[in-house]
Amino acid sequence: MTDKTISHTFHGIQVPVVTPMTEDQQVDLDQLTAFCDHLIGQGVHAITALGSTGEYYALSPKERTDVLQTVLEVCQDRVPVLAGTNAASTREVIDYSQQAQAMGAAGLLLAAPYYSLPTPDELFAHFEAVNEAVNLPIMLYNYPGRTGVDLLPDLVARLAQLSHVQYIKESTGDITRVSTILKLCGDSIKVFCGADTIPVECFMLGAVGWVGGIANVLPKTHVKIYDLAVTQNDLAAARDFFFQAWPALNFIETSGIYTQLVKAGCQIKGHPAGPPRQPLLRISKEKYKELEAVLKGLD
Repeated sequence: MTDKTISHTFHGIQVPVVTPMTEDQQVDLDQLTAFCDHLIGQGVHAITALGSTGEYYALSPKERTDVLQTVLEVCQDRVPVLAGTNAASTREVIDYSQQAQAMGAAGLLLAAPYYSLPTPDELFAHFEAVNEAVNLPIMLYNYPGRTGVDLLPDLVARLAQLSHVQYIKESTGDITRVSTILKLCGDSIKVFCGADTIPVECFMLGAVGWVGGIANVLPKTHVKIYDLAVTQNDLAAARDFFFQAWPALNFIETSGIYTQLVKAGCQIKGHPAGPPRQPLLRISKEKYKELEAVLKGLD
């Protein structure tokens, strides 16, 4: 591969779209098409297929291809599509990443390989290998609660020197990460908020966007918070509006059953996404009622 990155610029609200399922847990591509069209109509700025909220880890290789192709077709030139190309091994990640590039994805969302717990040097070698294999912008995804390893700021600064690493979704919930990463990296990397309870703080410190699974449920709310904080630079208004949404955002973010609640939230808002795929299960009736209560009046 050459060093020239295919040029795309990402900002704003990026939705890691759910993967709708039928009642027997088969991927529902028709519903995925309709739902992506809905999200675009609500003003979101980009869509990521096959993120953790999209249950990529529970899909077969063919299902992953079908989901990405469907999202690319409905989004076309309307909003950019990033592809989550994560897997347990570097070889698999490269294969999925090259496939996503060939299919027309605008960028890649890459977390650390899960389960193996690679060291910082091993993580660098992993991302370097992927970087050399593609010509797409790469958004790192740091969520140690999912992967078991932390992309610490010093490592992010090393990774930011790779030719295609241009963004990071920072999901630790540690607000100091934003300023530390920006101080260490300067203009070589842009930060997206990846924690649904601190977007305004992240925007205040210089984040350029927000990648949030709850945007599947409340896309207008996410877009308005971003517009107030970044487009209008009215942090006080953004904060006040965020406080209205905070009970719902906090309820889902801290629940320990994030994907299950997001899919149920889609149902509540009139966009059925079906059940999660096992081992995840539908939420209880009691939890569903709690979710309905915190979502009331939001969109």
